[in-house]
Amino acid sequence: MPSRRHFLAASTSTLMTLGVPALGQDGTARMRQVTAITQVFGDGIRLTAAAVEYTADIDGTALQGAAFEVAGRRITQAYASTAADPAQRARAGRFVILALSPDDADAILAEHVQPQRGADPQAAGAGGPGPLGGPPVGGSDTLYRSASVQVAQVAPILASDGSTILPDGKTLTSSAVVNLVVDDFRQLEFHDPATGDTLRYNLFIPRDYEAGKACPLVLFMHDAGATSEITRTTLLQGRGAVVWASPEEQAKRPCFVLAPQYAALVANDNSETTSMLDTTVHLVQALARQYGLDTRRLYATGQSGGCMLAIAMNIRYPELFAASYLVAGQWDPALVKPLARKKLWILVAQDDAKAYPGQNAITAVLEQAGARVGRAVWDGTWTQAQFRAAYERLHADANQINYVALRKGTVIPAGQSAAGASGHRNTWRIAYDIAPIREWLFKQRA
Repeated sequence: MPSRRHFLAASTSTLMTLGVPALGQDGTARMRQVTAITQVFGDGIRLTAAAVEYTADIDGTALQGAAFEVAGRRITQAYASTAADPAQRARAGRFVILALSPDDADAILAEHVQPQRGADPQAAGAGGPGPLGGPPVGGSDTLYRSASVQVAQVAPILASDGSTILPDGKTLTSSAVVNLVVDDFRQLEFHDPATGDTLRYNLFIPRDYEAGKACPLVLFMHDAGATSEITRTTLLQGRGAVVWASPEEQAKRPCFVLAPQYAALVANDNSETTSMLDTTVHLVQALARQYGLDTRRLYATGQSGGCMLAIAMNIRYPELFAASYLVAGQWDPALVKPLARKKLWILVAQDDAKAYPGQNAITAVLEQAGARVGRAVWDGTWTQAQFRAAYERLHADANQINYVALRKGTVIPAGQSAAGASGHRNTWRIAYDIAPIREWLFKQRA
C-alpha cells in the first residue's frame, strides 16, 4: 500500500517492465506490461481499470474476466482493445482492458485529511495561512495515493491467430498510469502584470480546435478544500472541471475548459476577495484574445468557495459571463443586487447549513430587484430521466434565474454521516452530472 505522501502519477508515458520476455520459451505470447487507468467521479478520482499489454493481438470474442486476477479488486468486465484506453474496444487487439468495480474500497484514491502547517508541501501543504485565513498556503484537505494495480493471468486465453496463451505464473505491477480526461488538460502558469500574481491553471483545448474558430469557454473554480500548490488538484477532486472536457460532452458542446488552481483562499465567508479574483478574470481575457474565443459564450461555475468567487466576479465584472452555474455557495445579500440582471442557475442542498439559507436570502434580494426566479425542490437520488422531467416542469428555459434546492436527506449517501459539512460537500458530488443544467448553461448568450 503506498504511503500517504505518494501522489497520483501524472505521466502517461509507456514504461517497459524489466525482466518480462516478449515471448515465452515455447514461442507463445506473454503479458508485457500493465497500465493503471483512473476516472474522476463526483467524489473524486478512482482507479477503475487495468490495461494489460500482450506481445501479440488477443482474441476478444471469447475473453472472460475470470481468466485474470487483480489483487484486492473485482473484475466486472474484460475485453480487447487497440490501446491502453477503454474507449478503443475491438474484436482483437494487443491490450486486454480489465474493468474494475468503482465501488471497491481500494478504488478510491482520495484520502481526506486535516492540513497541518509546516508539513511536507507535497502532502498537506506548508507555510502560513493565506491572506484571507483558512488553510495554510498550499494546504489541501485531500491527498491522492498512487494509482497501482497488480495483475495475473490465471487461465488460458486466445490470441487472434488462434493460438492459446497459457498462464505463466507471473504477477505484473502497473508501470504506467492513464488518467482519463485529466490527462487531456495542460498545466500552465499565468503571470499577471496588473496584479503581480502568478496563477497556476489547467486548460483543456478541444481536440478539433482550429485557430480563429470562436469557441466557448467554461471557467471552473474549486472549493477551499482543494486549495493546493499542486496544479492538478482541482481536476482530481470531482467532476466540476472534467465533465465539460469528457468525450461525450465535447461531442455535443465543444469548448475550452479553464480550471485555475489556487494556493490560498480567494473568497471567504466574510464576502472578501483577494487580487486573485482580478487575476483570474485577466487570465480569461488573455485566453480569449490568444485563442479567439467567443466572448458572448464565456461561462463561470464553481462550488463552495469557487461559487462565492463566481458570485463576486459577476458583481465586479457584470458583462463578462453569459451565464453562471453556482453550486453550494453564499454571499452577503447586501452586495448581490447587481446579479439581478444576470443569468444564473443556483443549486444547493437543504442539508447545507450555510449555503441553503444563504441562497434563500440572495434570491429574495434578486426577486425584489426585479429578477425572474424559477424555484424547485429536486431529489438528489433521481435518475437522469427524472432530472430532465423536473427541468421541463420548472420551465427552466423561460427563467432568467433558476434556483433548485436538493431535498433534505437526498444528497448524503447511505451509511455516511450527516455531521459536519457532509450535506455541503455532497452537493457537488451530484451537481455536475445533472445533464440538463449543463445544457441550459450553453444555451445562454451574452
